[in-house]
Amino acid sequence: MWPYPPREGIDKHKCGGYSQAREGCLCPESVGRGPNLRVGGGFSEEAVLSENETGRHKELLRVTEDLIRRNAEHNDCVIFSLEELSLHQQEIERLEHIDKWCRDLKILYLQNNLIGKIENVSKLKKLEYLNLALNNIEKIENLEGCEELAKLDLTVNFIGELSSIKTLKHNIHLKELFLMGNPCATFNHYREFVVATLPQLKWLDGKEIEPSERIKALQDYSVIEPQIREQEKDHCLKRSKLKEEAQRKHQEEDKNEDERSNPGSDGHWYTDINATLSSLESKDHLQAPDMQEYNTKKLDESEDDLEFWNKPCLFTPESRLETLRHMEKQRKNQEKLSEKKKVKPPRILITGNGNALNVNEPKIDFSLNDNEKQIILDLAVYRYMDTSLIDVDVQPTYVRVMIKGKPFQLVLPAEVRPDSSSAKRSQTTGHLVICMPKVGEVITGGQQAFKSMKTTSDKSREQTNARSKHMEKLEVDPSKHSFPDVTNIVQEKKHTPRRRSEPKVIPSEEDPTFEDNPDVPPLI
Repeated sequence: MWPYPPREGIDKHKCGGYSQAREGCLCPESVGRGPNLRVGGGFSEEAVLSENETGRHKELLRVTEDLIRRNAEHNDCVIFSLEELSLHQQEIERLEHIDKWCRDLKILYLQNNLIGKIENVSKLKKLEYLNLALNNIEKIENLEGCEELAKLDLTVNFIGELSSIKTLKHNIHLKELFLMGNPCATFNHYREFVVATLPQLKWLDGKEIEPSERIKALQDYSVIEPQIREQEKDHCLKRSKLKEEAQRKHQEEDKNEDERSNPGSDGHWYTDINATLSSLESKDHLQAPDMQEYNTKKLDESEDDLEFWNKPCLFTPESRLETLRHMEKQRKNQEKLSEKKKVKPPRILITGNGNALNVNEPKIDFSLNDNEKQIILDLAVYRYMDTSLIDVDVQPTYVRVMIKGKPFQLVLPAEVRPDSSSAKRSQTTGHLVICMPKVGEVITGGQQAFKSMKTTSDKSREQTNARSKHMEKLEVDPSKHSFPDVTNIVQEKKHTPRRRSEPKVIPSEEDPTFEDNPDVPPLI
């Protein structure tokens, strides 16, 4: 393998293994263990330190039916007829079940995982493109059954047995092959050996194979093959030594971790009596040891983290797994600290004095229209959100709307009638419109004194009360009170004189224009 110098500083956002250039070749760079090893390392900080909707767990993910269905949304979650599947950056260690559940696959993306062996894909007869870049593969195998395979991407793996490409001779439709970033790509006469071994290839590492290049590679094949064998043997010896060293190192780390968990020589914990007595002297300082212990622990973790990322290492499958274990440990520590944090208190909507506050936790736009008769509130609720997630509460002085559990509260400029209010939602824009009719009372600031405005109902109520006060009752002794005036009990209504119709003018016989027709009977 390639020895690399220690990385200067900590840059967790740069690539940790190779700089990729499709048109050229991949050259190894200085490898550091940044948690965002997008090319060489294979893990992003977000992918390991958080659990997202793809279903990541504390342990390394396995290929399950549920995982495949979640990544088959473009096919209505139907997996038996799936033609394209993307399982990249899922921390998968082993290929399984795909050849049984997805027989019609044509494109399979498995880059940026921890796959150490090509297996369980031989039944994918229709597979045309297989991407296994950025994995831990050390040998090309088990691809003879992929009869339609036309493109194979094995960029940035750990393939050192270059002679294993002979298994691809049966894939007669294979046109493109990517092996850049592998140890075998640094062998002398690597390209000539691949070109001569696979006559069906048209492109190798993004570069087209010329006819003259193929003829020359075939001519020199007998000389090149022994050299490739020698380099393979050297690589296998180095890999065996690196494996033994990584295994020994892993055992030492486990032993040190056990010693840290059991600090006493006999496995028991011991307490400093003096420290305990001093801590019990004052109740005001009970939390001081806890804070000191927390700060010390946090400082030790940061020092260990700095030491880990500054430590030089080789780019091997073991180093990738070691990086994953370290990041997994960081994630667990972060979860423990987050559990100790206090729960966020609920937002205050009503103060102790009973005053409502203006709150817009969902951060949505709104408009308030205040006219003489009613107040109209227009909330720009998310268009495709289900109405069951909205709860409206109208009070006389404020309105509260809960949107997915987040409160929106607004103090109203006038008192409204909650029983007559209405809430409607637009089917086109999704906006929520709340109409709140006003009452005949105005809210004044400060002491909240209400100035009543007399309506017709209030006036009639006052008149009834006045009549009941002045109502006279009949008594036995009439000398004390005068008799009520009967004439004023019922008030006479003033009738307006009706407009009399003018009498019709009947022509008399003395009229000179009058003609007496004997055939017409008299009017009387």
